[in-house]
Amino acid sequence: MNKGKNIEITSAGLHIMAMVFMLCDHLWGTVVPGNDWLTCIGRISFPIFAFMIVEGYFHTGNLKKYVKRLFLFALISEIPFNLAMGSRLFYPVHQNVLWSFLMAIGFIHWNEKARKSGKKWKMALTAVISVILAYLLGIITMVDFYHAGVLTVLVFYFFRNRKWYNYMAQFICLWYINMEILGGYSYQLNILGQTYFVARQGFALLALIPIWLYRGRQGYHTKAFQHFCYWFYPVHLLVLGLLKFVL
Repeated sequence: MNKGKNIEITSAGLHIMAMVFMLCDHLWGTVVPGNDWLTCIGRISFPIFAFMIVEGYFHTGNLKKYVKRLFLFALISEIPFNLAMGSRLFYPVHQNVLWSFLMAIGFIHWNEKARKSGKKWKMALTAVISVILAYLLGIITMVDFYHAGVLTVLVFYFFRNRKWYNYMAQFICLWYINMEILGGYSYQLNILGQTYFVARQGFALLALIPIWLYRGRQGYHTKAFQHFCYWFYPVHLLVLGLLKFVL
């Protein structure tokens, strides 16, 4: 009997959820535009991926291999991303999301070095400079989600511990990033004679539910599943990019 057992989502579960939601969003952005429900649930994917990048940094057995693998797939994914999002092989005004993650990992590593120094002033200064540089470089390099993408990863890094105040900070920061920095399109709802506006980007906050249900367990893990998770990004973008020219 498992009565009273807490609901828990594993790392594998988070990866699968994020991939499914991402596919929905990219379907909306490529071959089935107009189905807004797809992009609404698709908003959930990025915060989950951002959270898993932080987890990956702390749980990888070899950080250099982890970074090299992300870099390799960032290169592999660039042309598929260009085809899917820009309908061309060369699309310099928008880079795939793996570059956002690589940039964020660099800032995480820098902050970890400052933390290991044991000097609080150095930790605080590094954190502030990291946020400023993440904001500026995210815009300059035009990575996916721009500065908001890199900052989202840093939110999950700075407020990583499972304490109520960290959960609160995650919610507040993600609300600000998605509602104020990203903003965007809103849906008008009329309920009992009152008009309400629901921001599309606000659906990203729902990602906190599965993230908070995660307790550090890896769950299902094989080499084949790991390869699938890495190859899913460039392959599905390539398929969608090619379908845009056919449909």
